[in-house]
Amino acid sequence: MRRKIEEKLIEWKRKSNGKTAVLIEGARRVGKSYIAESFARSNYRSYILIDFNEVGDDIKELFDRNLSDLDSLFMFLSAAYNVKLYERESLIIFDEVQMYPRARAAIKYLVEDGRYDYLETGSLMSIKKNVEKIVIPSEERHIKMYPLDFEEFLWAKGEDLVMAVIREMFEKRKPLGQALHRKIMTLFREYIIIGGMPQAVMEYLETKDFESVDMTKRDILELYREDIRKHAKGYEMKVEMIFDNIPSQLSKHEKKFTLSSLGKGARYRDLESAFLWLQDSMIANICFNSTEPNIGLKLNRDNSSFKMYMGDTGLLISHAFDENGIVSEEIYKKLLFGKLELNEGMIFENIVAQMLVANDRKLYFYSNPSREDKDNRMEIDFLISKSKITSRHNISPLEVKSGKNYTLSSINKFRSRFREQTDTAYVLHVDDIKEKDDIVYLPVYMTCLL
Repeated sequence: MRRKIEEKLIEWKRKSNGKTAVLIEGARRVGKSYIAESFARSNYRSYILIDFNEVGDDIKELFDRNLSDLDSLFMFLSAAYNVKLYERESLIIFDEVQMYPRARAAIKYLVEDGRYDYLETGSLMSIKKNVEKIVIPSEERHIKMYPLDFEEFLWAKGEDLVMAVIREMFEKRKPLGQALHRKIMTLFREYIIIGGMPQAVMEYLETKDFESVDMTKRDILELYREDIRKHAKGYEMKVEMIFDNIPSQLSKHEKKFTLSSLGKGARYRDLESAFLWLQDSMIANICFNSTEPNIGLKLNRDNSSFKMYMGDTGLLISHAFDENGIVSEEIYKKLLFGKLELNEGMIFENIVAQMLVANDRKLYFYSNPSREDKDNRMEIDFLISKSKITSRHNISPLEVKSGKNYTLSSINKFRSRFREQTDTAYVLHVDDIKEKDDIVYLPVYMTCLL
């Protein structure tokens, strides 16, 4: 599959010229190993892939014994993998490097030696277990890898020209027209329900069978559960309980995570490590309430008020609609044609969060539950800031609407209350693009262009 991250890796290779290593971080089954090998084959004369999830102690011991004798280390690796290494023309891949942190610590010396390039892949890179007793190399550059975005999904389906049209109409603020918009919304709904995990996309392209796709996604969800039990030692029950609660929390009207659902007297400070574990694993994305919608959204972050989204919306659907162990073909078809009114708000808000994160945005929302002043009582789904900060008008409120009939009371209150701070206000909906009363209405598939 064609992935945009390859372009970032090519740029790293060109600019770094051996002076840094690159680490691809991403959730399990997001395609890190595949992309690492694809990049290696296309851009190097030879490469060695060391999979620390499977490699034996004999290979691991090479990093313990031979860091002071790199000639011997490279000789042994070359012999063990039957690969000839060429100075400045070979890549060594440390796959799932979190499984052997000492190899990650060795990057400092390997990069300093300068003979070869180094690429690492991994997940859960910052949890205590995977960083204790090692010095994180300053020579390491990080690239985050997410599920396929909508454009990558279109490429996989052979719809290579669609995004160029979407982009042009977005820039011109012109409607696409009924026929084209309907076609793109159908493609986008396909993307939502299949998700962006490469295995699920491949299964769909090969079988066109939603139940087969659902089984593939359930295998990934079960792998995540196994990872929680294996790697969240000491608080695995808390992590799994939060993981299981994500769909029910998102199905609520306000979608904020209610800690009391995890038990009487549950407090964020007691559960913080569990929430952050899910975020660090990139299984989930956390969206915090920013109490003052101005530049520096993080400065006004309320850690006790947050929403939690699944990192992949296709996985959310399999996670949420699982009463019978598998999501039926009928439910998938209702979702595809917009006939499943129940829970569609949850699904559309999750995909918007996923698309914002894929654009390297931190997630923030605004909530004021005031009971005394109805003019101040409002809930804005997401806040985004301008790339170039000015003296005022820096924050855009985003409201997500999954249906055709909706009100705009919160966004209008927000624009009135925070007139000086507000830049363009957006409504992300299922209809074509339009502008009305200084609000830009975008089809939800244009979120990635914000």
